[in-house]
Amino acid sequence: MTSSSWTPSNTYTPIRRGSTEWAISGCPILGVVCPNNRGGTFRSRRPSKAGSTERGNHRATENDLLYHHSRRVFLFGALQGRRRGLDPDLELLYVGALFHNLGLTPAYGTLHQRFEVDSANVAKAFLLSYGLPEATATNVWTAVALHTTPGTPELLGAEIALVTAGVETDVLGIDYAALSPADITAVTDAHPRPDFKRQILAAFTEGNKSRPDTTFGNVNADVLAHFSPGFRRTDFVDIIQNSPWAE
Repeated sequence: MTSSSWTPSNTYTPIRRGSTEWAISGCPILGVVCPNNRGGTFRSRRPSKAGSTERGNHRATENDLLYHHSRRVFLFGALQGRRRGLDPDLELLYVGALFHNLGLTPAYGTLHQRFEVDSANVAKAFLLSYGLPEATATNVWTAVALHTTPGTPELLGAEIALVTAGVETDVLGIDYAALSPADITAVTDAHPRPDFKRQILAAFTEGNKSRPDTTFGNVNADVLAHFSPGFRRTDFVDIIQNSPWAE
């Protein structure tokens, strides 16, 4: 990621190939080997101000459940990328992972569009505010917006594919067995997931129950069908059969 308005941070720690302990913008995380081809060392170019603003926004707007989940999504996404031989921009993957659920929070959620789109809009605005190119910000927007759309992200760029891969590993257990027990333990020791299944379903319910129409055609309809009394799915077949067309 390059921009004339971004300068090297004084708070980064290098990520070295083979390392199991590292940091981005001064935030220590465990359990990832840097999947890059940049001579084995990756240095975050996110400035201290941007990094601290990002972390402050998350701790102010996301509870522990969503914060630790978002960090695990980044870590699991990076690990799945290494396994798949992908070479993501780790900074973009990090932003996508940390912002992917902000649309579930009162601070950023709306009533008229999917929470994934709300989250994507915040991520894109964040990157543009630091002078990143439109195409770069749109790439992260796409990664966040599609993270609950099965069958599509893996056909697109590395960052898009791996935000979804991180979500799928942490929430659904997809490709869980493909990761080493040591890596899984390192990630969950750093970012625990107590009572996660119940709590994440409750967060999805709370974040979508006031905008049920936005769940048409996506996985959040399943959540509301289980946990929101009175919810009735919009039925695709009904829409076709009751459209104004004669045939």
